[in-house]
Amino acid sequence: MKTTKLLTLIFLLTTVSLTAQNPVIIPGTLSGTEFILNLQNGTFQFYNGTNTTTMGVNGHILGPTLIMQKGDFVDITVNNNLDDTTTIHWHGMHVSAENDGGPHTFILSGESWNPQFTVMDKAGTYWYHPHLHEKTNKHVSLGIAGFIIVKDEEEAALELPRTYGIDDFPLVIQTKDFDANKQIVTPSNADDVLMVNATIDPSLDVPAQVVRFRLLNGSSQRVFNIGLSANLTFYQIGTDGGLLNEPLALTRLQMAPGERAEILIDFDGMEGQAVQLMSYASEFQNGIYGATNPGMMQFMTLDGYKPNALNGTNFDIIEFNVVAQTSDPVTLVPTTLVEVTPYPEESADITRTLNFSPSQMGPDQLNHPFLINGTSFNMDIINYTIPLNNIEIWSIFNQSAIAHPFHIHDVQFFVLDRNGVSPPASEQGRKDVILIKPMETVRFITQFTDFANDPVPYMLHCHMLVHEDGG
Repeated sequence: MKTTKLLTLIFLLTTVSLTAQNPVIIPGTLSGTEFILNLQNGTFQFYNGTNTTTMGVNGHILGPTLIMQKGDFVDITVNNNLDDTTTIHWHGMHVSAENDGGPHTFILSGESWNPQFTVMDKAGTYWYHPHLHEKTNKHVSLGIAGFIIVKDEEEAALELPRTYGIDDFPLVIQTKDFDANKQIVTPSNADDVLMVNATIDPSLDVPAQVVRFRLLNGSSQRVFNIGLSANLTFYQIGTDGGLLNEPLALTRLQMAPGERAEILIDFDGMEGQAVQLMSYASEFQNGIYGATNPGMMQFMTLDGYKPNALNGTNFDIIEFNVVAQTSDPVTLVPTTLVEVTPYPEESADITRTLNFSPSQMGPDQLNHPFLINGTSFNMDIINYTIPLNNIEIWSIFNQSAIAHPFHIHDVQFFVLDRNGVSPPASEQGRKDVILIKPMETVRFITQFTDFANDPVPYMLHCHMLVHEDGG
């Protein structure tokens, strides 16, 4: 029997502290096999007493978390009640091109779109957002974004936290720019206001046990260097496309726009204490959006980037206030997770070479569009035609002075190397976004299975939304 459950937004009450005073919003959920998503205009009070114009899904800001089961056939109705054309893309999910929600599958104002597909993805954290050419940044920045949680039997067999809003929390981290009237500015390089789940200065009560966090960098451009206060250890258990072979003990985790990571934090024995999730941006090298200098050379400028208190400094993202354990706590981090088997490099049918370059060289190049293989995006041009079932290596060289998070639709890939060196363990799972630094070559391997559609293409692009909109 098909069922749909709609929960209102859950506001988790937390204790007031000096640094984080607003209980973070936890989005409600929709589960089952039938989903109705209403895209709408709204207003939201990021600041008390001031209404900010926003967009949302089934509400004024962000959207419900969609909980899906691998193997289920889902039926989604997207009603566009905005006063603008848009699309909805299921980021990271393996679906046919006509269901993918790229810029060629637009939804006119007042109309509906009805994608239907079988969930083929492994258990993991995915997300949905608009993808209209030249409007993606605006629609996402104003608030249209939501989580997708896929469950499967492999994940269900593990001793992991999975009670939504109790010991399993989705956290979308974003930065925005507000004008003097507290309205969101797009596009902008002056994104000096940080928020989690649309909450500025957020805090969250967490039980004194092992807690799972599904992190999403939903920012337009900013890269985060995730860590905990006092350099406490946390455990990465998942990348963009699902769980890892085993938990990875870390003190830092780089996250570029569009990337997701699942982490465990063990709060056992810490009741009454507070822990900050932070970004250690002071550790970024030049040439990353979020570093002191966005270009690889200090003399390279980006309009509006300076001054900004978030650039090149360490800052708090959210405060966790540790409270009593739940009645059935998970108290141990598992030693193993699931089997992850990359494609062997020798199995590749072809290697494709892509080159990212500025459209204008020189110290002002960051303020101009960027190109892939010397060309900008054209809605009427198909750049690659790939035989179904091809296993391919893509070698991407970033000839520009700023790092670009590269995203490909439809498939998950495995990173082979960065400048010939094996990637860090945190990047050795299934990925659909990878940050490529200036003058760096990243190679990955993937297979294009199941779906082919001549009229409707899949997309490949930089996930800095300003760059994406620029072509």
